[in-house]
Amino acid sequence: MIPDAEDILERPIPIDDDQAERVKLRIRRKLPGRRLDKYLHGRFPRLSRTAIQRLIKQGAITINGQPTKSSYEMSSGDLVELILPPPEPREVIPENIPLDIIYEDEYMLALNKATGIICHPARGDQTGTIVNGLAYYANQLSHGDDPFRPGIVHRLDKNTTGVMLVAKTDEAHWRLSLQFERRTTQKTYLAIVHGNPHLDGDTIDAPIGVHPVVREKFAVMVRQNKINIAKNAVTHYEVAERYADHALVKLMPKTGRTHQLRVHMSYIKHPIVGDTMYGGRVISEFDLTGAGSSEPLFPHQALHAWKIAFKHPILEKPMEIEAPFPPPFKQAVNLLRSRDRDGIRNTEYRI
Repeated sequence: MIPDAEDILERPIPIDDDQAERVKLRIRRKLPGRRLDKYLHGRFPRLSRTAIQRLIKQGAITINGQPTKSSYEMSSGDLVELILPPPEPREVIPENIPLDIIYEDEYMLALNKATGIICHPARGDQTGTIVNGLAYYANQLSHGDDPFRPGIVHRLDKNTTGVMLVAKTDEAHWRLSLQFERRTTQKTYLAIVHGNPHLDGDTIDAPIGVHPVVREKFAVMVRQNKINIAKNAVTHYEVAERYADHALVKLMPKTGRTHQLRVHMSYIKHPIVGDTMYGGRVISEFDLTGAGSSEPLFPHQALHAWKIAFKHPILEKPMEIEAPFPPPFKQAVNLLRSRDRDGIRNTEYRI
């Protein structure tokens, strides 16, 4: 899922000290009502305003030697010091990466994302991403507002599989993005979780923020402070099938926070299988049946973006696209079904 802007601001921008540009600016006169981030964006147009806000947040931009805020209004005599990343190449390198295209027309396409691949480069020379494969495959992609994300309307975590929408034209891009922004798209995931949720279905309404200790993680934040500000996050879940010690759950996110589904399932004490970052454990055929291989069925979260329902951005017809399940996911479900054939479970899903 693509994160909200607030989540992006929490991520520091990598800066190589040997290549960083160091700049000092002396403010000659007070600039009433002029925010620091807006002023610097005007002085350094190669950096987006979001990038400048991230640099301020991580302390790479200071006022008079002290950390500051994006909203700071500069006074006469202020010394602004900046440590800036070097300019980056502005082109994505096309690569012949296999893509599983499950729908395509002249305005957009949908693909079934494989595990272990990230959606777009973080810099111009990075390769091996979905975008590198799209640049090779498609004759045309939308431009969007980031040169490293052509066509990308939303994204999935590196090890989450399933359906992703890609825009070919700029009009299709902004129309699809508007649907995501207004939350009129309906996304449905399936996950294998540890244990059995007590309820057949429920809504998890628990705000999420950056983990207070591990910056790469996110967590439900019961309390807020000036450093860790939680953002509203809502997920609806339904138990699809129950097994002896696991369950297949259907997850419908209503918001799009980073790692939202993984954090929320961990929060209710039913972490997703394989999600070791949030309390899940890897499983093997031997773990499930007492026989067969002890190799992990998948060394990552058992989370699949199964379906997405939306309105076609140009033709305006209702659409629902479904992504086939990866073999390890299907194998795990079939092993659980076979093992617990006589147990209690709901209607079987086509997996």
